Amino acid sequence: MSFEIEKIAELARLNLKPEEKSKLQKDLGAILSYVEQLKGLNTEGVETTSHVLNLENVFRPDEVHESHVRDKALKYAPQSEAAFFKVPKVVDREA
Repeated sequence: MSFEIEKIAELARLNLKPEEKSKLQKDLGAILSYVEQLKGLNTEGVETTSHVLNLENVFRPDEVHESHVRDKALKYAPQSEAAFFKVPKVVDREA
């Protein structure tokens, strides 16, 4: 498999020294060669997985509960109007 290491470095926004280019060329070549080797494996009958471990969701189920947090917060607000905090104007609009 052939590839241009300069083009790949440019796409990845890497500034490589000449010795780094040769090492990266060798390493990337080995990786791509291994991927080609994996492509040749017979995977028929192998169940697909999204994770190597058999994980289950450990979170609690979502349940809707009534909440009065807003009412409690507004109870201690210096000023409120309907279901909102009332605060001083902080932005002046100039035309």
